[in-house]
Amino acid sequence: MTAPDEAAGSDRRKEPAGSDCRKEPAGSDRRKEAAMNGRGEEAAVNGRGESEVVLKLEGVVKTFPGVRALDGVELEVRAGEVHCLLGQNGAGKSTLIKILAGVHHADEGSISLLGRPFAPASPQAAMRAGIATIYQELDLVDELSVAENAFLGHEESRGGFLRRRATAARTREILGRLGHPQIPPRRLVRSLPAAGKQIVSMARALSHDAKLIVMDEPSAVLAHDEVENLFRIIRELTSHGIAVIYISHRLEEIRDIGDRVTVLKDGRTTAANLPARDTPTRELVSRMTGRTIEYVFPPRAAAARGKPLLEVEGLTREGEFADASLTVRAGEIVGIAGLVGSGRSELLETIFGARRADAGTVRVDGKVIRSIGAAVRHGVGMAPEERKSQALLLDEPIYRNMTLSSFSGYARGGFTDAGREREAALRTADQLELRPRDVSRPVRTLSGGNQQKVVVGRWLLDKTKLLLLDEPTRGVDVGARAELYQVIHDLAAGGVGVLLVSSEVPEVLGLADRVLVMREGHLIHEAPADEIDEDTVLDLVMAGSLMEGEPA
Repeated sequence: MTAPDEAAGSDRRKEPAGSDCRKEPAGSDRRKEAAMNGRGEEAAVNGRGESEVVLKLEGVVKTFPGVRALDGVELEVRAGEVHCLLGQNGAGKSTLIKILAGVHHADEGSISLLGRPFAPASPQAAMRAGIATIYQELDLVDELSVAENAFLGHEESRGGFLRRRATAARTREILGRLGHPQIPPRRLVRSLPAAGKQIVSMARALSHDAKLIVMDEPSAVLAHDEVENLFRIIRELTSHGIAVIYISHRLEEIRDIGDRVTVLKDGRTTAANLPARDTPTRELVSRMTGRTIEYVFPPRAAAARGKPLLEVEGLTREGEFADASLTVRAGEIVGIAGLVGSGRSELLETIFGARRADAGTVRVDGKVIRSIGAAVRHGVGMAPEERKSQALLLDEPIYRNMTLSSFSGYARGGFTDAGREREAALRTADQLELRPRDVSRPVRTLSGGNQQKVVVGRWLLDKTKLLLLDEPTRGVDVGARAELYQVIHDLAAGGVGVLLVSSEVPEVLGLADRVLVMREGHLIHEAPADEIDEDTVLDLVMAGSLMEGEPA
């Protein structure tokens, strides 16, 4: 791609390829021709036509006080491939990323980049060497322009003066290669949507002539059509010989975009170079968790549902959704499938009383609900999409977060009985298999899956009879997902009504008894979950939506 500004870049182009080359994996048919590097030249191949080894880790160890975060990790990434990195929270993925990015340094083992030892002293050194990292929390400067972010730290200059016009021109060229020439280089990054900001992060990587791009959960905040556009860009990058390490909890994405998979568990490599498309889900999950998960979704027993708990009639909020009507019965799980922006989250928040409706009614057990206080008093709980900012006090202990909605029950004589709080929270932690069980720990120290269990546990303590779940497994690894699915199943089996929203259609179909489809602010379809398939739901969800090629 764009030539680097530093002499180190030209040195890299003379470096030899790694010598230990294996056959290119099955599933790499999209790169049958020789891989090409960013300048349109053939990437290095050996005599058997295999692409060169860009990155190789052998026996990498990293220890922090009291924790062996990486314990002999092995990893090999080739030019022009998407190499997926799987592992539960705490498996060592973040530590590995930070070593590659120059944030941490390995204590033992060897790392080579394009056949030469690689031990960057800083993130800037890693970037200069050819490794760019795109974190889940994008490290862009909102108050700077697209072009300024793309070339931050190696701006175009002459005689000590910045060449803004040249920088904008080079940025425009890179954005064109990424398929987004419509993004203005002088536009402030703060005004871009999440998908647009990701494009800017990729542009920054290409401005450094990256040979390897590490992407950490890149689809976490993207809608379905935006994920498709992301994959199109990744395929374009790999077709030019750039290697990609792709980290995701979503196995369906890995099958769609990945070539090979390496799995980490407890800081160790439990599987390396598995074919992404052909490795069974159960094997991947088993490698991640160390146990066999016999099913992803618990089997639902056919049973008569109870009385209507939730009745929504003609609910409308101008500009967000209109004329929404639905019912949830005791012991029933109802799922809403829809794109980001379809009005699904706004509908859930309005049902909970967090937003004021312009028309329509919400009844729980026949009682009209117009506020959060009324909802909670009548047994309604909600786990919002943004649990960290909307549902948790991150620096407070687990037990205090669990007792928030029932706090008055632990007060005596004007004082809070922290001992009773801990006892109640510990019982709930045992019920939910919370790890670790120490309920005095700050909730920010927990993984995403265990933080979500804390939110659900709060409503268990409050004897909730209707639970609203917005993206219940976002940012949660596969093993923890299976546990959360079991929790939701058990709640429904105990008579709790559940209304959930999810971007992942398989999740809606796997959990729900009934499925509602929402598009552009309207509930347009309803069906029993066993009478509708994923393709039908996606067709209903996507019809009339913004498709690939629209401005990001």
